[in-house]
Amino acid sequence: MGMIFGKISVETPKYQVIKSTEDYEIRKYEPSVIAQFTYDPSQFKGDKDGGFQLLANYIGALGNPQNTKPEKIAMTAPVITKTEESSSEKIAMTAPVVTKSGGGEEKKTVTMQFLLPEKYRSAEEAPKPVDERVEIREEGERKYGVVRFGGVASDGAVKEKVENLKKSLERDGFKVIGEFLLARYNPPWTLPPFRTNEVMIPIE
Repeated sequence: MGMIFGKISVETPKYQVIKSTEDYEIRKYEPSVIAQFTYDPSQFKGDKDGGFQLLANYIGALGNPQNTKPEKIAMTAPVITKTEESSSEKIAMTAPVVTKSGGGEEKKTVTMQFLLPEKYRSAEEAPKPVDERVEIREEGERKYGVVRFGGVASDGAVKEKVENLKKSLERDGFKVIGEFLLARYNPPWTLPPFRTNEVMIPIE
């Protein structure tokens, strides 16, 4: 019942708030280990979140864990979506679930990522996926400008938040070094007024 009303009871990434203003927070995130899957959304009838099931299977969220131990891995939050302008550009990301879209004039690809629980300190410590499409990698320390908002994270709402955040960061002298991440903390059945979303822009 708590999840319907937006209660976040799973592990979330650790960070330090370096600066807080009316418009945004500057956060420094600790290193983490992620599981990711890159795919063409057309494989899932155009659904950008179509890779969720493969990663959920890896950690055992939907039944027996699809890793070689096999070991059930706790789900974390948020779910992160990343959109890239060019498929040739790879930008570091954070989060339990990250969706990263890439593609220029050719077809777009999406990379979805789960942030693994803090107990996994390196990629070697994480259980090896049975499905070779799931990749385990490490993310170093990183800084983001972040703004939080509720409701449904529609494309229009996200675009507006990103544009405003980018203007605020550049106005205050921060150098943007990559594309934005969309962090969604709640499952789809959480009522929209109780949802927690964040737009995150990487900075130097």
